[in-house]
This record gives sequence, structure tokens and C-alpha cells, in this order.
Amino acid sequence: MITVDRGRYGCVREDTIDTELITAMRARELGRKSVVVGDRVALVGDISGAPGALARIVRIGERTSVLRRTADDDDTTPEGRLERVVVANADQLVIVSALADPPPRTGFIDRCLVAAYDAGVEPLLCLTKADLAGPEQVLDYYAELDLPYVLVRPGSDLDDVRKRLAGRLSVMVGHSGVGKSTLVNRLVPDALRAVGAVSAVGKGRHTSTSAVALRLPVVGKSRKDPGWIIDTPGIRSFGLAHVSAESLLHGFPDLVEGTLEDQPNCGHTAADAECRLDAWIAGGHADPRRLASYRRLLSSRAGDLDQRDHPADEHPPA
Repeated sequence: MITVDRGRYGCVREDTIDTELITAMRARELGRKSVVVGDRVALVGDISGAPGALARIVRIGERTSVLRRTADDDDTTPEGRLERVVVANADQLVIVSALADPPPRTGFIDRCLVAAYDAGVEPLLCLTKADLAGPEQVLDYYAELDLPYVLVRPGSDLDDVRKRLAGRLSVMVGHSGVGKSTLVNRLVPDALRAVGAVSAVGKGRHTSTSAVALRLPVVGKSRKDPGWIIDTPGIRSFGLAHVSAESLLHGFPDLVEGTLEDQPNCGHTAADAECRLDAWIAGGHADPRRLASYRRLLSSRAGDLDQRDHPADEHPPA
């Protein structure tokens, strides 16, 4: 398991529940192969984990999944062409969203769902600050998806969250201010992730500027794997330039059946007069807000909309 910090990689053995960190560097023979958080690697050299010890990463295991994002939706832009690997080998994407302060941003959640389904990673919606607002509005928006979710309140037990994380490699994503770092600190008290402030680490870097894999603590006398969480920096946007226009629909399974009678070349946009999605919505088969969100993503991918500034990413559904 990997954490990455300025050319040094922190590795932990997977065959034990101990969390002793082995510091390693990438071997020259790997060439340009990137090493990212979540990678499973083979080490040689000093793997004692003693202070000052340095091992070498000589092989990167085959990845079971790769979660990616871009800074932009449009793959004709430099930002859209630059793919960022968020994490490797995750089997669950935990989308952390506050129910208030800040309000839930369903546009951002929709983007994360598209990325998760495209990567073959199961999504889990984690709604924080449930003491400030109820979840009904958000859950109604996703009613047709059967999307698993958990609610988190200050001081509440996290048993439900831990059950969802147990035995899995879960990556957490969310906007700054939604309570993600607070949740991580409650789940892993030794994590000491920064909460709402810059903390001096190294050369004054914010502690949440880099992704890090954290093993969940063992509860009681159990020797079962409690799971891993990968905490990522708070991000403003989740670009989808790496996802084809056709694959965007994977994030909207409630609309798929409505496209089955479309012509093969239908783009499903508002400009496609023969698109069957409009009739599907008019017949009450899906929420019109879901179609609007899907078409906004299509427009953004085509370069017709700035995905970072659109209000759909900033406000909850009406």
C-alpha cells in the first residue's frame, strides 16, 4: 500500500494488520511508470522500516481499478487532456457531502458517480452534518438509483460507516468544508488530518494536500481486516474528459431504458429533436432534474459549459 510525498513512498505490508511504515523510492528500471496511492508493489533493499532505512520499488502490481479525474471536461483543452489518477485498486468511492453549510452539490455527486461507474468502483454516499438538515431532498433526487448511503452527525457512533468500510479499500472525495477530514479523524484517531486550517507539515504544506492511505483501527480483539480508507484533498471540480460521451450515461442508470428506442447516432442532447429521453421523462419514468444534469455534463464535455462555475455543482436540487 502506498502513500506519496515528494519522491518518497510510504509502504505498509498487506499481510499483517500492523501499520509500520516502510519508506521506499522508485527504482530506475520502472522507467516512467507512475506509482500512486493504493498501488500494490514489490520491494527490495532495506524493508525494516527503521529510521533512515530506504527500500526500492521494483514492481507495480496489476491494478484492479483506476479512479481518474481531469481538471476540465473538454478533452480539447490542456486541462482536459491531463488525466490525474486519484487512486489505484479502490473498490469503493465514498462521496462525502454535507447536508448544510455548505449545501449538498448534486452536480458534483453526479460527476463522482460517473467516474466511479466508469472505473468499476462501487459508490457510497456519505451525508455529513445531518444535525443541520435532513437527507430527504438529496435522497429523493437519487431515489431511482438505489444508491447506498450513510448519515453522520457530530458525536454519533460510526458503526454503520465502519461496517460499510470493513474489508474494503475505500477512497473518500468531497469538497472542502463538508467534514471529510473530521470524519477521517474520528475513524482513524491517529490520522491527525487538518480540519479547516493550514497546518505546518514539512515546508508549511497543508496536511490535506496529498492523498494518503490509512488502515482503519481494529475494533476489540478481532483480527479481521477493518479496511483501508484513502483520504484525498478537498477538490472543487471532478473533470470527466477521460470518460466518453457514451459512457457518461453509466452515471445515470435511471435514464438508460429511456434511450433504448433512440437512433444509434442520437447524442441525447436538447438539440436532438428525436431523442426519446424527453418522452421518457414526460411519462414519469425518471426525474427531470436527472436528465437536466446529464445534459449539462454532455454540454460541458463538448466545451459548451464551464463545469467549474455552473450552479448545478453548487446548489441542491429544488
